[in-house]
Amino acid sequence: ILSLDFLDDVQWMNKWRLYYQVLNFGMIVSSALMIWKGLMVITGSESPIELLSGSMEPAFHRGYLLFLTNRVEDPIRVGEIAVLRIEGRKIPIVHRVLKIHEKQNGHIKFLTKGDNNAVDDRGLYKQDQHWLEKKDVVGRARGFVPYIGIGTSLMNDYPKFKHTSPCLTDFFYFL
Repeated sequence: ILSLDFLDDVQWMNKWRLYYQVLNFGMIVSSALMIWKGLMVITGSESPIELLSGSMEPAFHRGYLLFLTNRVEDPIRVGEIAVLRIEGRKIPIVHRVLKIHEKQNGHIKFLTKGDNNAVDDRGLYKQDQHWLEKKDVVGRARGFVPYIGIGTSLMNDYPKFKHTSPCLTDFFYFL
């Protein structure tokens, strides 16, 4: 026969176990946040970026996750892969620096092109803009993980996949 004191002890232990689980979850979330913020400080870039098109093939394929750096003191070089935020466009562009134009005062402008594109990117720039400047650079690719972002691309291309993927996740979770 169970005594009332025993039930109170069990209830007290369950409260502590719940507090412990909440505290553990908070530690995991805060650790991940600290690692992410630390990487932002080290690399000078907000976050990695996924390649959304095939314009950089064969070097990088669609779905690759690129890790960026954006140190102000590093000069732009021909051949570097830059992530660019072009005025009037919501999504950043990932392309290679094709040419550099340096003025006598040291001001540098540059032209980009996707490896898989036939022409340079002047058609992507805002009207009457022929060169990009350092302020347009979000970051420069320093590393990558192949195809890790392909799920995002699939969900954007095939809306039905977007709705079935949570069901598949739940199915495999319960297996």
